[in-house]
Amino acid sequence: MNILITGANGYIGSRLLQVLLNKGHQVYAVVRSALHFSFNHPSLTVLEIDFLAETQIDLPYQIDVAYYLIHAMSYASDFSSKEERIINAFLHALKKTNVKQVVYLGALSNESALLSPHFASRLKTERAIKASGIPFTILKAGIIIGAGSASFEIIRDLVEKLPIMVAPKWINNLCQPIAVEDILYYLEVILLQPKAINHVFEIGGPSKLSYKEMLLQYAEIRRLKRRIFVVPVLTPRLSSYWLYFVTSVNFRLAQALVDSLKVHARINDTSIQTTFPHSCLNYQDSVNKALDIIEQNPLIPSWKDALISNELESALCNKFTIPITSCFVDRQEVFSPLLKQDLIERIWQIGGKKGWYYMDWAWHLRGLIDKVFGGVGLQRGRGSDRQLKAGYALDFWRILIANKEEGHLLLYAEMKLPGEAWLEFRVQNIGGKSMLIQTASFRPKGIGGRCYWYLLYPFHFLIFRGMAQKITKP
Repeated sequence: MNILITGANGYIGSRLLQVLLNKGHQVYAVVRSALHFSFNHPSLTVLEIDFLAETQIDLPYQIDVAYYLIHAMSYASDFSSKEERIINAFLHALKKTNVKQVVYLGALSNESALLSPHFASRLKTERAIKASGIPFTILKAGIIIGAGSASFEIIRDLVEKLPIMVAPKWINNLCQPIAVEDILYYLEVILLQPKAINHVFEIGGPSKLSYKEMLLQYAEIRRLKRRIFVVPVLTPRLSSYWLYFVTSVNFRLAQALVDSLKVHARINDTSIQTTFPHSCLNYQDSVNKALDIIEQNPLIPSWKDALISNELESALCNKFTIPITSCFVDRQEVFSPLLKQDLIERIWQIGGKKGWYYMDWAWHLRGLIDKVFGGVGLQRGRGSDRQLKAGYALDFWRILIANKEEGHLLLYAEMKLPGEAWLEFRVQNIGGKSMLIQTASFRPKGIGGRCYWYLLYPFHFLIFRGMAQKITKP
């Protein structure tokens, strides 16, 4: 089959892509920017399309099935209207093709309840697909458990970090978590199946748990003693801030997740079980499998790597050499007694638990300040202690280049800044000696950006010089 996947570099899309290619399908992967999309396969065609662009969108005519896996949670504001514009543009373009089925993965919720903006937007997308006249299949799922999924990583963050938790009363609401493997099974098994056309299916695992029970069962699996106290005084906004500061989610995602807690996410329609019989993993097996995968391959794709902001998507273009023009630049060149490969290894361990080698407290303070102003902070960490991969998150940076063979690492700042910032490390052999060339570049935005640089220049000078010297020492 010829299959189109939108959101192909997202958490679900990137995994579904591999499943379909392994099944022998011809796949068209739609991404906003192909610069950090590194998956290659002879049966894969990458299409760079922005459905928010005010231009005509042309999709390949010979499409059998199209997956709609886009959401606009990465946009800073007005994500609901953007989602509406995106789905309308997608459906308009799709109607000009030979498509026989559009598949949408939506959210499991009670439509009669007072829906959050996040759920209301998902429901509006679902209704737009139903009204399009294109044959459809809609799957509605709740909490997804898998290595790298937002829900699972938040559970890990909370349980691993906090021996005692204070939670709002709706943490006792029930849900049916589903393993990512089971999501992928259903997404693949419904392809052009007559009994799936123009149907909506609710999908979930066999475990019916409260969110509190999910946390405590994870703690039991990890052999951690945890206590959770439920109080009635935490408002949704306070709960969002609490989740935002404790975990690695951004505030918009924290708000969406807290809002989703107020809705029971249980399956009411069980028709999927008779239409497409399948034994889903229970919650404990899903968690164990996710932990095993993380242990075997810490650099698996994560929601943190997929949720790249629209602003960063545009910044990624033409930024694979560190900019100097109209920028403030701090450049450190330090010889090292280390061999080139040993020096590269030290650079490849930077960030995360290892820290930033010099004045690490200052980096953590900057991360806390970033969180206060709505940024990502340092809590995203890194997936592996020794491996880095282009496109992945590294604390409050995004990795643009990670060429270990040549000793070249280029990072782009995702922290809140009055401008744009890059940090580059290059290792070279000069005169038989290893040299670290470390360059920090800041392109200010207006007077505020210039004031920011000059105000913090003494700290930047100390931190960058000390970091370069510390990295190069044995």
